Amino acid sequence: MKTAGVPGTDSAFQQIKSRALSHWQELYDGTKPVIMIGTATCGKAAGALEVLQAIRDELAKDNLDARLVEVGCIGHCYAEPFVIISKPGHPTMAYGYVTPEIARRLVKDYVIGEDISLEFSLGALEENDLIPSIHDLPRFAYEKHIILENCGHIDPEDVDHYIAKGGYEALAKALQMQPQEILEEIKRSGLRGRGGAGFPTWQKWQICGNSRSRPKYVICNADEGDPGAFMDRAILESDPHSVIEGMVIAAHAVGARYGYIYVRAEYPMAVHRVKIALQQARRLGLLGKNILGSNFNLDIKLFQGSGAFVCGEETALIASLEGKQGLPRHRPPFPAVSGLNGKPTLINNVKTLAYVPRIMRNGAAWFSSIGTEESKGTAVFALAGKVVNTGLTEVPMGTTLRQIIFDVGGGIPNGKRFKAVQIGGPSGGCLPESALDLPIDFDSLREVGAMMGSGGMVVLDEDDCMVEVARYFLEFTQRESCGKCTMCRLGTKQMLEILDDISKGRGRIEDIDTLYEMAEDIKVGSLCGLGKTAPNPVLTTLRYFRDEYEAHIKERRCLALMCHDLIAYYILPEKCERSCDACVGSCTVEAISPNKKGIKVIDQEKCVRCNTCREACPPQYNAVIKLSPPELVPAAKGKK
Repeated sequence: MKTAGVPGTDSAFQQIKSRALSHWQELYDGTKPVIMIGTATCGKAAGALEVLQAIRDELAKDNLDARLVEVGCIGHCYAEPFVIISKPGHPTMAYGYVTPEIARRLVKDYVIGEDISLEFSLGALEENDLIPSIHDLPRFAYEKHIILENCGHIDPEDVDHYIAKGGYEALAKALQMQPQEILEEIKRSGLRGRGGAGFPTWQKWQICGNSRSRPKYVICNADEGDPGAFMDRAILESDPHSVIEGMVIAAHAVGARYGYIYVRAEYPMAVHRVKIALQQARRLGLLGKNILGSNFNLDIKLFQGSGAFVCGEETALIASLEGKQGLPRHRPPFPAVSGLNGKPTLINNVKTLAYVPRIMRNGAAWFSSIGTEESKGTAVFALAGKVVNTGLTEVPMGTTLRQIIFDVGGGIPNGKRFKAVQIGGPSGGCLPESALDLPIDFDSLREVGAMMGSGGMVVLDEDDCMVEVARYFLEFTQRESCGKCTMCRLGTKQMLEILDDISKGRGRIEDIDTLYEMAEDIKVGSLCGLGKTAPNPVLTTLRYFRDEYEAHIKERRCLALMCHDLIAYYILPEKCERSCDACVGSCTVEAISPNKKGIKVIDQEKCVRCNTCREACPPQYNAVIKLSPPELVPAAKGKK
């Protein structure tokens, strides 16, 4: 379809932009304080709605005219609830860990008064000689926000905010270009798909664009199901129009006329905000017929998935969209040739599509200047697990694991020692301390047995047992297997049974070789990516932490003191304070009672190893210890 130089496209957009800028300038006209509260899922879970109401009440009580704006996730999930206060003539301050009481004080002391309340501040959002900028925090030296640039800074339910920050400019530009010109720009940028495999985006677009069959479809894969991953959710909750704009540009490039956003129903806020964004885009003529006065038509519908992890695989997702059971199918033909309803279908991940408007607006050379030779741009990770600063981070490709975990993430809490990082979701790999200086990119991670995946990053410390970690992630993938492939359905089940035996001290040394053999068979014999990568956690833990497997098998000992069947709790007589009954009162199964001398004793047959007694024991006594193997506890100690 020829759309280059469509008359009126640019002028139509300029009218929309002019109105949006007017609205934005009215918000930040410099006459009233502006208070922004992060109300994405992470903020709400931490109590942001209570903070929002406290601010409303305080403003109403003082009859203060200030503007309240609900924004998305700025990435500092560890510090939620997060509040930003912009006051005319004063630095824009960012506050973390805000409670309703702190919120009321901020209104009184800073919005009304002149006290910036530094004790609650994470820094300022602008340069100031006296107040450290939030951008001066160590993590910002390594971060580079591209697709997270608007997150936490705009109201995701107000399209004018997105447009005022440059939104939909790329679409207006793209509609005046030939589809091949758009494809060439994406090719020169070096963008690779952020859904996991890292396939060159332009190649997928070209295959779909060259397909002659009609109609064509474009689908956003927002079926994010990895444990510990929440990047796609945060983008849809915080900046949904960036994804919609990327979809429209992609649809124009390949000639698609229908679009779907496939999102997990477990993401109610993302669903809500995407619905609003679609309605706003249609109202402004950014979706529907004759977009921005051109002869290009596209509408996008929202489809809620039922939570099957396998539907993250594109052919299973298509089956689900068609109303069938979400099962993967053989490829080729690939969806770009024969997808939804047997027609050419372009499927891209949330993050991939969110990059597209930025590339079209700033140019391919700008994007390709970021990252490494083979992996251009940035990588977005969800930092979870045993790390101080949990949340979202976006860093240039090539940043090391050490920089992400220790400089951005703040390191391991409670003075514990780093042990491993699980990267790439449940089918990713567990990498040890020796891999901390590995640069993050698609190819480097693959070489060490891991993968970029969707961007989940779970940090583990010295208290984590790697046998149990492998068992946990394999249990997840085994449970989520669709069952279509025998090797995935039964092979992962047998591997899980072996890991269960090892974690309970019933393993045999030959089990290690069996795990290796079965892992290779499952990778070869599985149809989709779920089965092919399911053994990765087992293979990498065997590769880097074999000593833990051998300790479980040969010594019936869990080095991390984590596996329930290989540990026991014991109260040290010389440390137990007779007048203290903290452990007795905390034990839910009544396994602890004093002996004739008044010393507390744990009945090993009743003990469920819940660790409650150890937590309840006052630190000045520290009388409860955990041992492995359990045989270290004398049998007589379990009796009165």
